[in-house]
Amino acid sequence: MTDKKIVYIDMDDTLADFMGAYVSAREEKPEMAFPQAEYGFFANLKPLEDAIESVQNLLDSNHLSPYILTAPSTVNPLCYTEKRIWVEQHLGMEMVERLIISPDKSLLKGDYLIDDIAEGKGQEGFEGELIQFGTLAYPDWRAVMGYLLKA
Repeated sequence: MTDKKIVYIDMDDTLADFMGAYVSAREEKPEMAFPQAEYGFFANLKPLEDAIESVQNLLDSNHLSPYILTAPSTVNPLCYTEKRIWVEQHLGMEMVERLIISPDKSLLKGDYLIDDIAEGKGQEGFEGELIQFGTLAYPDWRAVMGYLLKA
């Protein structure tokens, strides 16, 4: 048993630039209503600025234990595999072993959930503290890491 605090990190628009890829795909092919259903969409997302380094810093922390907690698109079976591929490509096998894919984030126990949205995938029922990424309080990974490393 460890005394480390558990930190769950969302993927889409928290670690990876989902919205940037979505907007770009829609501009390229406006007739495509759901570009995220196309093969390769999730696997090819670009990491957000400082996201990869921040996860590595969390892994190196003596008091925090990071996991990726991402919700799938339940109508898109490709996303399950592609999210796993993305994690291996950008964060390595150590984080693959810490990858959790769940449509309901409230089912997990932990201390922190870093997510860009506050509700809709169980965030509102998460028992720990929600750190809403991309808000005024936590606009980027530097702000999130500053908070977590002080906590």
